[in-house]
Amino acid sequence: MNENKLVPNQDLIYEVRGQNVMLDSDLARLYEVQLKRLNESVKRNFKRFPAEFMFQLSDNEWKNLRSQIATFRKDVRKYKPFVFTEHGILMLSSVLNSDKAIEINIEIMKIFVRMRQYAFSQSGTIEQIGELRKLLMLYIEANDKRVNDIILALNNLIEKPKETKTIGF
Repeated sequence: MNENKLVPNQDLIYEVRGQNVMLDSDLARLYEVQLKRLNESVKRNFKRFPAEFMFQLSDNEWKNLRSQIATFRKDVRKYKPFVFTEHGILMLSSVLNSDKAIEINIEIMKIFVRMRQYAFSQSGTIEQIGELRKLLMLYIEANDKRVNDIILALNNLIEKPKETKTIGF
């Protein structure tokens, strides 16, 4: 593979609103299309992109994200960027309908799968959070509201997601 060729990597995936997303501008560069053309394609097929597939960043989210991107170029934009979740990226390949979009989407999906596998392999993390919770419970006797808030947050982290019903095969 050509060394100068832009390939998707985990550094292009950000967490916003608790979801892993990619910026429209990064996707446009990966797909080798103009950002304007990518956004036009999305707007023409807007019904394919519900809020859980794609959303526009708020001013504060965009400001925070820009501060995280170390190599951020002074990108002058008229509008705040759109970000795409894993499902939104999958939908983009059907909207753009090019060999390049299909090739890049396959690589992006492989990255999402590796990230998910890594997260699930970190079983010790839940036990560590549980231990921290026990220690904080001892300290809570002093009725410190901040500690109580931390414990509530830790409890939310440990809760397992609800099982969904399998549809189809």
